[in-house]
Amino acid sequence: MQSKILFFATLRDKAGVRSTEMEIPEGTTVYQLKARLIEQFPHLDWQLMEHCLASVNQDYRADEDEIPAGAEVAFFPPVSGGCSDSTFPLITSITEDEIDLNALLDAITLDSTGAAAIFTGMVRGKTSRDNPHETIYLEYESYKPMAEAKMKQVADEIRSRWPVVEGIAIVQRIGRLYPRTPTVLIACTAAHRDTGVFDAARYGIDRLKEIVPVWKKEVGPQGEEWVEGEYHPRPGE
Repeated sequence: MQSKILFFATLRDKAGVRSTEMEIPEGTTVYQLKARLIEQFPHLDWQLMEHCLASVNQDYRADEDEIPAGAEVAFFPPVSGGCSDSTFPLITSITEDEIDLNALLDAITLDSTGAAAIFTGMVRGKTSRDNPHETIYLEYESYKPMAEAKMKQVADEIRSRWPVVEGIAIVQRIGRLYPRTPTVLIACTAAHRDTGVFDAARYGIDRLKEIVPVWKKEVGPQGEEWVEGEYHPRPGE
């Protein structure tokens, strides 16, 4: 049975393709598949593949994990980086459309809501901290089905820690985005401001940067570069 192999961000650039298919023998581990891919795609070296993350059927997996027959396997660097019910409104979305703050806030507001904590990240045209530089635009891409599933996981983690949170919106915009453009939004609503709603929103954006597979390529006068994180999720995280 053929398995589909997906490449994202730096891995896609090096492989020269977005996806390929191959027969994966029973008992093959993620590590062994990496070795096969290096043979097939010469620009994928061990230094790159050892650092990258792997998912099998949209769940993070370690090098020693075996790959089931017919699985969808994805390789990508550490991330840079909707649905609802009538009781607890939830929106999770990867979109190319402009982020509409008012519409999202309205969708997660109940009659009992008295507070909302909102974080919005945006493209920074000039960076003065650490490595000062200018940015012309950012190019965002995502492993969409897995990303939206992981957004739902982040929302579940928020609710488990802050049960008083009423509504949650987690939205990531992808595509080419220019300075001063909102790229991501995390919003949490609750009855009162002193219920932990600020901490819940902060946790949401930090967790998104850890486990939701979204990457950005930064393009500026100095050239272009994929921006990668350092966090390696544990298998099943």
